[in-house]
Amino acid sequence: MQPLDGLRVVDFTTLLPGPLATLILAEAGAEVVKIERPEGGDEMRRYEPRLGQSSVNFALLNRGKRSIAIDLKAEGAVARLMPLLARADVVVEQFRPGVMERLGIGYEQLKAANPRLIYCAITGHGSDGPRADDAGHDLNYLAETGMLLLSAGSDGAPVVPPALIADIGGGAYPAVINILMALQRRASSGEGSRLDVSMSDNLFPFMYWAMGSGLVAGKWPRPGGELVTGGSPRYRVYRTSDDRFVAAAPLEDRFWKNFCDTIGLGEALRDDRRDPRATADAVSSLIGARAAAHWEAAFAGKDLCCSVAVTIEEAMRDPHFVARGLFAWGLAAGDRRIAAVPVPLAPEFRAAPSDLSYPALGEANAMLGDGKR
Repeated sequence: MQPLDGLRVVDFTTLLPGPLATLILAEAGAEVVKIERPEGGDEMRRYEPRLGQSSVNFALLNRGKRSIAIDLKAEGAVARLMPLLARADVVVEQFRPGVMERLGIGYEQLKAANPRLIYCAITGHGSDGPRADDAGHDLNYLAETGMLLLSAGSDGAPVVPPALIADIGGGAYPAVINILMALQRRASSGEGSRLDVSMSDNLFPFMYWAMGSGLVAGKWPRPGGELVTGGSPRYRVYRTSDDRFVAAAPLEDRFWKNFCDTIGLGEALRDDRRDPRATADAVSSLIGARAAAHWEAAFAGKDLCCSVAVTIEEAMRDPHFVARGLFAWGLAAGDRRIAAVPVPLAPEFRAAPSDLSYPALGEANAMLGDGKR
């Protein structure tokens, strides 16, 4: 039995944060019913490339869910949805503050019919405060919280991160954490909850070290100048002779000694407190004199926290990840099959590896009971 077997989640979210959160719940056994617009559904269905009738992005995030297509603004729409919402355990929504209330399905309105309901709102800036109604995307939230300026390229300008940190780390994961805690409390109290998940609020834990340095020592971090932003030779990316890259993170002294021994760094430069730049330049010269394959072999079996950077295509073929079964679950669309998103669940909480499809728009409209679209 999976931990969320028998749990029903009604999902009003689109794009990434909410759909990833509800995907994790679905992979843990919950029944997730996605509410979509009749005209086109979730915007992500239209993205490229496509897998079957929809975007592969949509397909990956909505594996194993169901879909109801309904115009929430149409006359009688709320009345048609209420029986489903009255039986739901969790509602997840991602509209701007106040939208669900204006539709007649905000938390207080639903609580009257379903006092055990866990209602989770995921927003960019939270349900209140001066920025509550501001539109934004991941990059905006990184800029507004100070995270973006902690990254810098060779010209000193901030670098656009390759991961959607606010959407996933600030939205999807905190939503799941809080939903599970609310369910645990409901098991004891019998009462539901309203959860306010702000993607921008939840970025600050990623910068705990920057806050501590600034608040206690008065040393607010600089891009490229701190321990984990490239300011130390012990935590840097070095270019190899064949234009590949070594990610070196031998922070602790024992790892640093093994690293220095392996690359042949002279004794005079091993105390990187004296002149960090000189040490970094020397390491860069040594790493840059050899190809990535040399360093990969040299680091093998050594205790020194160094890796040769690979592409995601190479990583998905890595024997380690393959052996752990990370991509054993599949996503099916017609006669095509690709690996499913490897959600952060312990394998014992998931069903046995299987191939599931994503929902066609409105395929579960019969759940409304009247057969209308």
